[in-house]
Amino acid sequence: MEAALDILYEDNHLIIVNKPCGELVQGDSTGDPTLGDSVKEYLKTSYGKPGNVFLGVPHRLDRPVSGAVIYAKTSKALSRMAELFRKGEIDKIYWAVTTAPPAEPEGELRDYLYRNQGQNKSYTVDKSRKDAKEALLKYRFLGASKTFFLVEVLLLTGRHHQIRAQLSHAGCPIKGDLKYGAHRSNPDGGISLHARQLRFTHPVTGQTLIVTAPPPRDNVWDFFTAQYGQTSQFLLPN
Repeated sequence: MEAALDILYEDNHLIIVNKPCGELVQGDSTGDPTLGDSVKEYLKTSYGKPGNVFLGVPHRLDRPVSGAVIYAKTSKALSRMAELFRKGEIDKIYWAVTTAPPAEPEGELRDYLYRNQGQNKSYTVDKSRKDAKEALLKYRFLGASKTFFLVEVLLLTGRHHQIRAQLSHAGCPIKGDLKYGAHRSNPDGGISLHARQLRFTHPVTGQTLIVTAPPPRDNVWDFFTAQYGQTSQFLLPN
């Protein structure tokens, strides 16, 4: 598993890895091996670290989602990255391949989501529901193949299954996402949602980082990457 790591960025404080769909960011009740285990083994082997290797997890991606995941190599970096996420000071760009186009070429989706723990699913509900949480994202329609559509998302809040639930509610479910309205699964069991780019101020050096994760290799992703693989307009300087 170590040899397959796709490392997008690394320094003394952080390591950012391109997660394949199907892998866990960190352990859960399944007990399955995780991407974090692979990163720890890489650090241990590459730097000759004895004993347990520290690896902090300031954020997560759903198991069927691919893309850029930040791990912290020190406790200082972990606490500072966690604060950046808490304050919303990290720009998170996703690509979603959908089965229908959005109604407008660009816009904002503002919904209220309720998380059903037993079903591990989020539902769009009326904002008056006391356990509903506001979910906000911006999107741009980038283009289409003969069958599918590419939507770029700037995630502004971090709710459970937010992009999946909101795009489905907007009439454009994500390819392969049976839980949220897709009619067919993907061959690899994942969904066509990819954490494409991150922009943030490095919590130790103060450097502005923009990290881009190539999507998985298949015919659909390869087509869209070739057509629209430039830096997101959401990340251009204001």
